Amino acid sequence: MLYRNPDLLYLGLVCAFIWSIAYFKITKKAQLIIPKRFIGNKRILRRGIIFLIGMIGWVFITISIMGPRKPLAGVENEIDVIDIYFIVDVSNSMQAIDFKPNRLEVAKAKIKQFMHERKEDRIAIIIFAESAFTLLPLTTDFNLVIKMADKIGDFDLSSGTNIGDAIGLTAGRAGTSLAKNKIAILLTDGVNNVGSMTPLEAAEEARKQNLKIYTIGIGSDKNALLPQKNRVTGEVTLIPLPGGSVDLKTLQEISKITGGHHFYAEDENSLKKIFSSIQNIEKSKIKTYGKIIYDELYIKYLIMGVILMLICEISRRWITREGA
Repeated sequence: MLYRNPDLLYLGLVCAFIWSIAYFKITKKAQLIIPKRFIGNKRILRRGIIFLIGMIGWVFITISIMGPRKPLAGVENEIDVIDIYFIVDVSNSMQAIDFKPNRLEVAKAKIKQFMHERKEDRIAIIIFAESAFTLLPLTTDFNLVIKMADKIGDFDLSSGTNIGDAIGLTAGRAGTSLAKNKIAILLTDGVNNVGSMTPLEAAEEARKQNLKIYTIGIGSDKNALLPQKNRVTGEVTLIPLPGGSVDLKTLQEISKITGGHHFYAEDENSLKKIFSSIQNIEKSKIKTYGKIIYDELYIKYLIMGVILMLICEISRRWITREGA
């Protein structure tokens, strides 16, 4: 048997102790002392029995105020949840300054804002350039999510844009999830040019895992400027962004295959609106067994305790003839 408020045991003991003092009138100044031989043995026995009844009553009352309960069973509890995978391009072109201060920093800021609205969901972060890397596996630890989001772009994954392998890695991780609703938000400014899987092949694998992909192409135009630092002099110069603009056609196909939506962000404000629209995604429900139903037992202990105390007090007045 469990107790809701076990610390109230001490309160019950104190009350029983005070009652015992009152019962034997320990603190009352005697007016007349009668020799023990003139007090009948039966009266002493009766007082002892009545006292025992009263103490048993206090035991029941003490148990009652402690809140005795018996666990019956765990019950299913449904929680709204969604698995969200952020697939973020961290290639060199994301340093382009058509967004201020650059594309990657603006993307990180909007991703973190999005995360603040999804604290109940499980979130993972995959970053990619020439290779793909899981920065953060699925977790509900919001503080860790924000901490790792700040580290997007802190890793050197060489040059190139490996969209296919990044989606493939995400699809593999989504395959181990039991969540009904799984989405990925792919954010890139480039064209797939390396990797073992093409983006469309990877999209087919994502579809098999019920992973819906929302693709976001980012970048104002193909003439955006990219800072380049001279390794010798440390001087920073601006050069035209090599490689051309984002491959919007492929991103549209990825979303179509997986049942997602495609967006294009040409500035910070449009990127903010895109994330706001994704916030309206319908959540799924998963079942948990964290809630337990208890049978509360305090009432029957309280009733027994009160009955015994009434018997005790009535007996004191009618059997041993003690005054109130």
